Amino acid sequence: GPIDPFTNTSPPEEVVITEKPKVSFKDIVGLDDVKEALREAIIYPTKRPDLFPLGWPRGILLYGPPGCGKTMIAAAVANEIDSIFMQLDAASVMSKWLGEAEKNVANVFKMAREESKKQNKPAIIFIDQLDALLGVYSTEVGGEARVRNQFLKEMDGLLDKSENYKVYVIGATNKPWRLDEAFLRRFQKRIYVPLPDYEQRLSLFKYYTSKIKLDTEVSLEELAKLTEGYTASDIRDIVQAAHIKVVKEMFKNNLGEPRTITLQDFKDILKVRMPSVNPELIKAYEAWTEKFKAL
Repeated sequence: GPIDPFTNTSPPEEVVITEKPKVSFKDIVGLDDVKEALREAIIYPTKRPDLFPLGWPRGILLYGPPGCGKTMIAAAVANEIDSIFMQLDAASVMSKWLGEAEKNVANVFKMAREESKKQNKPAIIFIDQLDALLGVYSTEVGGEARVRNQFLKEMDGLLDKSENYKVYVIGATNKPWRLDEAFLRRFQKRIYVPLPDYEQRLSLFKYYTSKIKLDTEVSLEELAKLTEGYTASDIRDIVQAAHIKVVKEMFKNNLGEPRTITLQDFKDILKVRMPSVNPELIKAYEAWTEKFKAL
């Protein structure tokens, strides 16, 4: 937004992205319990606040392995309720803002409250890599403690009964175990976004291969079986790699069109392309979920 030369309250543009990806819940394959939890936490109360006399959660934590769609889900929620969407990357907040971080965290929340009031719409602050707010990036001693305390204070402000702001914070992290009790308490809903299961992988293959030419003998069911343990973004990369493989071949052999992609092409890629998330890490998420999940 425009910067007031006297107070300069606008946070640096490069860290706050307000343009939300155009995705809806329909575009998100699978993850039904994740969607359901978000409907309960955000969508129903926003549509009918009168039915929630005891209030509703303002802090939602999405955690799980990287590449499984946490950002997409946050954007889809924002679109479902037609809200203002502000996306922050905590790691860049901490590294780029250094001494200014706590003031800017306060400004982001202030901006969300003001915009929400002005446009009479809910506002969602999406914070990716939330655990970085606890990271030790700052050269200034105690800098990160102050940022963290400012953030906790802002979260508490959202729950203040006297203020009726429709501001939500959706935090995403791949390292939920780095968040301490104080953080976890502010995120009343904690939702595990796991690796895609068989059905989801099948839908992802259908979606990504719909744009390219497959051999009739390619069974997407078989591909979905072969890719257990792969993330959604791994699957996109695999389909892309198979496509590039036949395109490269076309250029090498001076053909006019690439040949169709076969099952063998996919198998060749899977031989060299391992899942990006190690199975030990998945065990760690599951153990953490047992203790801290709050759907």
